[in-house]
Amino acid sequence: MTKNIIFDFGGVFLNLDFSLTEKAFRNLGVPQFNAMFTQHHSNDLFINLETGKISPQEFYDAFCKETQTNLTNEQIRDAWNALLLDFPQERVTWLEAIGKKYNVYLFSNTNQIHYDYFMADFRANNNGRDFNSFFIKAYYSHELGLRKPDPESFEAIIKAEKLNSAETLFIDDTYKNIEGAQKTGLQTIHLVAPKTVLELGL
Repeated sequence: MTKNIIFDFGGVFLNLDFSLTEKAFRNLGVPQFNAMFTQHHSNDLFINLETGKISPQEFYDAFCKETQTNLTNEQIRDAWNALLLDFPQERVTWLEAIGKKYNVYLFSNTNQIHYDYFMADFRANNNGRDFNSFFIKAYYSHELGLRKPDPESFEAIIKAEKLNSAETLFIDDTYKNIEGAQKTGLQTIHLVAPKTVLELGL
């Protein structure tokens, strides 16, 4: 019996389009961006950003050095944030209802630059509400210091929240994250577009 649900964030509640960031960087003279970062791959620079090992400023500086460009912080920030789209309101309404049936948590691979953007965007479009308020606890990789698909990241949350893996469902749109969760005994659902959480029958 499922008592707890750990949700992924991007691609589950927030729509994403990774091609927009790739295009934005290409327009800025960084044609090799996809070799550095995609939905399924991150090089060390992006891994360090997503695990909080470097600050946004350190990321901007290192990005310019690695790409041999002289982009401004704002240019990098805006291109990096281009992949972040909208929060469909029906998913927000669904999330509020599902929180009355299960103990709900969030676990997202993200970074301070994206976090600041999508949190402000959600507040602006939801009467000032904090997105994290929908969850018992929202875990973000740059704060946790661990990221999916590493089993240690799931184990840290299971331990912190005293969860029984057999009673806990993890939902993510990236299959390698599903594989990492399964190694810790979590129940899983791989959410494949165009299917959304609204169609899961929870």
